[in-house]
Amino acid sequence: MGVQKTTTKEGNGPMPTKGQKVTVHCTGIVKATQKKFWSTKDPGQQPFSFNVGLGKVIRGWDEGVLQMKLNECATLEMTPDYGYGAGGFPAWGIPPNAVLIFHIELIKID
Repeated sequence: MGVQKTTTKEGNGPMPTKGQKVTVHCTGIVKATQKKFWSTKDPGQQPFSFNVGLGKVIRGWDEGVLQMKLNECATLEMTPDYGYGAGGFPAWGIPPNAVLIFHIELIKID
């Protein structure tokens, strides 16, 4: 499957291009348990910024965010090979081979 994007709120701006710095609000959930493992909207957290399409984040984020418009909200569902794979991410409670869901809002493109 890779990554599947479902738009939950249409954007009204441009789409980022490979290498651009983007800033997002995001909430990550393990699909099997519906357990949230991270959210930039939790107390003490801030929006997350990264250069999109360069392999600095998980593959599902790189490919999914490149398909989004500024101010768009979307749900990205990704297979383990587009997330944290066979190793998972134990520190965040992500088990091996987990299907992940991210609710992402693209709030800034630099």
